[in-house]
Amino acid sequence: MNIQQLEYIVAVDRLKHFAKAAAACNVTQPTLSMMIQKLEEELNVEIFDRSKSPVSTTSIGEVLVNQAKVILFNVGQMREIASVNRNSITGALRLSIIPTVAPYLLPKLFTQLREYLPDLKCRVSEMRTDVIIERLRNAEIDLAILSTPLDIPSLLEIPIYFERFMAYVSPDEELYKKVEITGEDLQMEKLWVLEEGHCFRAQILNICHKENISRQQYEAGSIQNLVKVVDLNGGYTLIPELHLENLSPEQLKNVRRFAGNEPRREISLVFRQDFVRERLLNEMVNCIKNIIPEDMMDERLSKFRVKL
Repeated sequence: MNIQQLEYIVAVDRLKHFAKAAAACNVTQPTLSMMIQKLEEELNVEIFDRSKSPVSTTSIGEVLVNQAKVILFNVGQMREIASVNRNSITGALRLSIIPTVAPYLLPKLFTQLREYLPDLKCRVSEMRTDVIIERLRNAEIDLAILSTPLDIPSLLEIPIYFERFMAYVSPDEELYKKVEITGEDLQMEKLWVLEEGHCFRAQILNICHKENISRQQYEAGSIQNLVKVVDLNGGYTLIPELHLENLSPEQLKNVRRFAGNEPRREISLVFRQDFVRERLLNEMVNCIKNIIPEDMMDERLSKFRVKL
């Protein structure tokens, strides 16, 4: 058994096709097929059902592939430890981010990564929180940017910044006349929220002291769409503080802050307990520091480095 064989079964499991997996691994199909067959013979199990199209992973194969992902993740960790004295950060980073944070971070983060981490190959994907958590557990991604706390023992969280929620109110609404509002002011029948599955939706319902809403047509796929819906149809929605820079001067007149202790969300870097790339983690924090206003950053990050 060797690392290449583990990489090959992970590739076939992901692509469901031996030829595509071989191309992704930069080997010929006969080589990949032979190496996988040798692994199956060594373990005395059938990892893939080749009689089906596309190729399917057997029950025991799924267990082995998941273990292979964890092993490959830890191999990468060992390489990171060995490269700690290099002047530049190299290798690959698989980063995932939730859709309600991505529009405000990613465009500028790519610029920061090109400038400060030019030798790092970064692959970024947008996913919902539940999908990201599962992929972190399976070592399919290295690092995530999520709304926390998650309270998952196998994952570590480093809060980066705290972002206030604000109401975006149509001028046609009675609520528009108020300078500041409270969660009790928000009537659910006039509130536009994100569709099921977004943690941002759950946060909004929590602010409004509601467990759910009954009118499914009052849902949208993105925060930008929610703003457009309010502009055209009335009602109101909640937006994160960083969305303000996307609003026109006229739209900014529709923003209302919450009175008293303003509701906010915590945004963190999240990773597995066995993550060892401390230097990379600190460089990522520094890149985000260059994007987020200083008054939103976690005070601890302005004074201390992240220690694993």
